[in-house]
Amino acid sequence: MSGIVSAMNSIPTRPLGTSGIQIPAISLGTMTFGEQVDEKNAHALMDRALERGVDFMDTAEMYAVPPRAETYGKTEAIIGSYLAARPSRRQAWRIASKIAGPGRMAYIRGGSSDMSAATFELACNDSLKRLQTDYLDLYYIHWPNRLVPMFGEAYFKAESVASRASVDSMHEQLQGLSRLVQAGKVRVIGLSNETPWGVMHFLRLAREHGLEKICCVQNAYCLSNRVPDNGLDEVLYHENIALMAYSPLGYSALSGKYNAMGLDAPNTPRGRIADYPSVRVQRWARPEALEAARRYGALAQKYGLTLVQLALGFVYHSPRVTSTIIGASNMAQLDENLDAWDTQLTPEILAEIDAIRWQLRDPAQ
Repeated sequence: MSGIVSAMNSIPTRPLGTSGIQIPAISLGTMTFGEQVDEKNAHALMDRALERGVDFMDTAEMYAVPPRAETYGKTEAIIGSYLAARPSRRQAWRIASKIAGPGRMAYIRGGSSDMSAATFELACNDSLKRLQTDYLDLYYIHWPNRLVPMFGEAYFKAESVASRASVDSMHEQLQGLSRLVQAGKVRVIGLSNETPWGVMHFLRLAREHGLEKICCVQNAYCLSNRVPDNGLDEVLYHENIALMAYSPLGYSALSGKYNAMGLDAPNTPRGRIADYPSVRVQRWARPEALEAARRYGALAQKYGLTLVQLALGFVYHSPRVTSTIIGASNMAQLDENLDAWDTQLTPEILAEIDAIRWQLRDPAQ
């Protein structure tokens, strides 16, 4: 049986790679702000997270999610109005944002594939304006400017690489990030949705050209997507780079809310997968991913846990993870997710988790 202790235990801090910055083991994800969560309730969630010891906040220029032109930049704007109303809170919060990768959304810089240093400056300046602050603690590249398997794609396709232009542009991308650090607009830099090779190449460019070193990688990591365990973990360990785990509840699939009725029953609970048709075709709602959620739900029940406790307890206390990015659309969800910090999984439970993974290997990768 897992040990559950006081739900109000403090959340420890951990080093953000070699940056010298300490961050809490849980971070507040904000991609629901401006879509599922209105401004007033978003501000209340930020206040509550800070009260509970979570003082690191993750956002992106692309948010709210699911992304659409009407809500582009809205999440940052909501955070900005929060900071404007509570100016003393800026020093209390560490804030991370991301520059969108190229070409996926026509409403972001016209869908341009340009990832020049000037593009980084433009995007960062726009984020700072929306956030109503003059610096970011952490700035990421949201996804690679390369044809790599991500967002549900399984394989690297060498035949799709027409030229080395996207690879060669990585040098200029790192130059763009480094200039933002030099200008005092960004404290440290990171990557997101990145591969082991991509991480190593950025590290090599930093060493060879005297540029900023990335301190962290933000990738999906949860019971139904443990891709970082397949090689990226070794890179991050040896290079002392933090893993920031996003979607620890598999985009709500691992909340347990869909296990009994599925997605199409009349009384299916509301949530990102159930409410947004665009999500139904993504990795998180695959039949195999939902089947994995049912199996993990049965395992949680066997040991007297909720699926949320099992899923978050697994990620929170993984030796691979520096900080877990949690989201919430209401106060009860936020408190439930934070309370799950006290869930410690025994070696027996972890072995049974691995047995399920062997049968349904990373269905939401």
